[in-house]
Amino acid sequence: MTIALIAHDSKKVDMVGFVRDHIDFFKEHNIKLIATGTTGTYLEKAGLEIEKMLSGPLGGDAQIASRMVEGKVDMIIFFRDPLGKHPHEVDVSMLMRLCDVHNIPLATNPAAGLRFVQSLEHEMKEQ
Repeated sequence: MTIALIAHDSKKVDMVGFVRDHIDFFKEHNIKLIATGTTGTYLEKAGLEIEKMLSGPLGGDAQIASRMVEGKVDMIIFFRDPLGKHPHEVDVSMLMRLCDVHNIPLATNPAAGLRFVQSLEHEMKEQ
């Protein structure tokens, strides 16, 4: 299973905390984590293994969307800043639209991300 991680600048610290809180789960179940470039750098500095794409404004959101439509991403956790302006909003909208088109789960805040992790934990315990 591959989970893509994306966070707007004001949410990057929240993303690092979220992943740290659940790192044992990700490691135990051999979940591959990929991220946009800057988010991935924050996660690496926190000691996590992550495959980095380009930074979001430079095409990282599009790279993740491309992998998703190829069936290489199973879930996206994207901590968005709904109050900020983002130069790559078109890419963000495209990513979210493609999640709907391809029926890929998308969590856009920590509460939804937590539900995703809890759901995966439950699902994997039943297997």
